[in-house]
Amino acid sequence: MATEGLVPITRDFLARYYDKYPLAPLPDGVTALAARLRSLSADLAAVAPLSPDEELLEQEASGVPAPKMDENMWKNREQMEEILFLLNKSLRPVAIQQKSTPEDADIASVLDDVEIKLNDTLKKLEQFQLKNADNVFNTVMTYMPQDFRGTLIRQQRERSERNKQAEVDAVVSAGGSIRDRYALLWKQQMDRRVQLAQLGSASGVYKTLVRYLVGVPQVLLDFIRQINDANGPMEVQRERYGPALYTLTKLVLAIRLYLHLSLVRYGQKKIEKDDIAALQQAVVFYTEEFGKFTVFIGEVFVNAPFFISAEDAGADSRNSDEYRETIIPAGKTHEVILSVEAVNSYIAWDFSLSQGALSTLLDIGFHVEYISPSGEKTLILPYRRYEADQGNFCTVFAGSYKLVWDNSYSTFFRKTLRYKVDAVPPVIDPVEPVAEP
Repeated sequence: MATEGLVPITRDFLARYYDKYPLAPLPDGVTALAARLRSLSADLAAVAPLSPDEELLEQEASGVPAPKMDENMWKNREQMEEILFLLNKSLRPVAIQQKSTPEDADIASVLDDVEIKLNDTLKKLEQFQLKNADNVFNTVMTYMPQDFRGTLIRQQRERSERNKQAEVDAVVSAGGSIRDRYALLWKQQMDRRVQLAQLGSASGVYKTLVRYLVGVPQVLLDFIRQINDANGPMEVQRERYGPALYTLTKLVLAIRLYLHLSLVRYGQKKIEKDDIAALQQAVVFYTEEFGKFTVFIGEVFVNAPFFISAEDAGADSRNSDEYRETIIPAGKTHEVILSVEAVNSYIAWDFSLSQGALSTLLDIGFHVEYISPSGEKTLILPYRRYEADQGNFCTVFAGSYKLVWDNSYSTFFRKTLRYKVDAVPPVIDPVEPVAEP
């Protein structure tokens, strides 16, 4: 595919693409089952007043789902995890745990079946989200330099994701609820979306990274820049496929609300046979239809026209960034200064010497210094002589770093140095730059 053949990714353009992927309607019974569970929940609320937490859950179940499809996917994941917590055998009413009566045993069997189905659906959703995130990042990476810098950018992204996971772990360690954890997970997801939009406008965290992008079609950058806009091109996807997802979100909330109220009030009102059957049928509908939806939307997403790799776009010039070459006379040095705007950037290098006359093996001294704003020098990488080397380190200060190739010890031999160096910024929101005092 040549970039000249690409057209702007507008709402009309995406509408024509989505016409190729019609979504089958949900079964008629889905909405009716959600309404049935809501009615049963209302009956249980009459048995005992709702607690403040139950009132919040009831309000969410009766409210309007969030407009963003991505947010709804996270909301479904959150609700499945909340339900699985309710189904923990040690938290079930004692009569159900002990299967005190045949009716209790039947209910325990249904709850076990519900737990299996939702646990399987939750795992599939987690894998779906991981795969989509990798697809986006890997597509961007096809436009990045295919050398040590691309490797470091991947490492930076892995560092960013580890930091995000550490934030989540901290919430859990502090006793945060499932709701607290998912509020943070959604915030982190929105941060990723904001960063992706910044890529299209070469701003924010991608202000320096964007210089690596070679051959990215302008129509793709324009689309990425608008990815979070309320009336942007992605709004077409929401209009086309959102209603089905909203219905499933309402259903899983109805399932959780009923299950919570029925288990908490089990000592006051036993679950009727018809009611547990309605719950089981709702879970079957939900898990089957949600599974179908994720498979469908995954296919729509991976084949979407905004997933254009560098190869598809004909952007082969990303491999054309040649090494520099310089001659260092005997008794002289060669220096390169790299400017770093954010801590946790990587200073990286790759160099070698051309073979000398008569196959003489040559080497060159090499070291790295940090230069503070006041001009004070700090040795970062000690002096050593190399025939060739590739390496990197993570910066702890913003500022200037000087790479020095030293041929001062040589009396007769000049050295032909072939090298590539760079300062690779972090693929995270940069912290306030720190300069050494």
